[in-house]
Amino acid sequence: MKRLLSISLVALAFVCVFSSKAQRRVTPIDTPATATQHINENKANGDSLDRSRLVEMTDSRGNKILVDTVTGKEFIDSAAIEKAKNVKMKYPLLHSATISLDLFTPAMRAFGTKYGLGEVAAEINLYNRYIPVLEFGLGQAENTPDDNNYTYKSAISPFFRIGMNYNFFYGSNPDYMLMIGLRYGFSPFKFEVTDISQQGGYWNEPMTYNIPSQSVSAGYLQLLLALRVRIFDNFSMGWSIRYQSIMHESATPHGKAWYIPGFGARNRSLNATFALSYTIPLSNSDALSKKTSETINSLDDTITAEQTATEVEESTEVNINETIPETQQ
Repeated sequence: MKRLLSISLVALAFVCVFSSKAQRRVTPIDTPATATQHINENKANGDSLDRSRLVEMTDSRGNKILVDTVTGKEFIDSAAIEKAKNVKMKYPLLHSATISLDLFTPAMRAFGTKYGLGEVAAEINLYNRYIPVLEFGLGQAENTPDDNNYTYKSAISPFFRIGMNYNFFYGSNPDYMLMIGLRYGFSPFKFEVTDISQQGGYWNEPMTYNIPSQSVSAGYLQLLLALRVRIFDNFSMGWSIRYQSIMHESATPHGKAWYIPGFGARNRSLNATFALSYTIPLSNSDALSKKTSETINSLDDTITAEQTATEVEESTEVNINETIPETQQ
């Protein structure tokens, strides 16, 4: 009997030890701590966000915000902010298109320059940062130097330039642009030199001859610094200063051309433009969509209705408070 009792006690002790070890290895799923750790005991009524009531809107500065359609509270969309950190461009890809008319060359021609006619430029604004540009113009020259020993003539000829500008103010107001740019220009043209006179011969008699029309072409590079400012509506004005260099040109048996359309006189390393521009917006990032406008209007109606109900409730409370003292009297 004693032996059986001893065996029973040993077995009971073994069971108790095994049970305690098993409990230590098992973590409860739901304990008072885990059940309440997500609860904010200091939270006030209305602090909780019902995602079904939130709508995304764009404020006047182009920022994305979340608005509670019931309470009218505004919240910053943290997800949108985190996404915006990875987006370097503030403006859309196709931001605007601009057409420009150069006023500098016609003005200089009117004041006595012997060459040039005019040019126009077309450009696309990408992200308000990268601006591909195509320039087209017509050039013509006729010049007789002071000693009147020849006359240089170049018929009206086209020239083309292609390149790109980089806007340093890409993250700010697009009405103000400070740019650096590069252009490659090319022109096929003709020139001739007439009434060339010089002294020569044994008797030092004057000689006169002509260089017939020569068909040539030339290519050149321009590095420019430009500034543009909006003056009213979609119109802007701006200037550019260009350092230029001839890259290649056709060879002729009679020498090189004095004038290259779009470049100017071959001995000029600097050029300039002063242009009037008209910009066509291709996007409107500051404007609200139709759906967002309708949501704002409905939100205003909801807020107005809630304010009216609150005012009526407050007015009723005031009337009751004013009536109670009279009844007690």
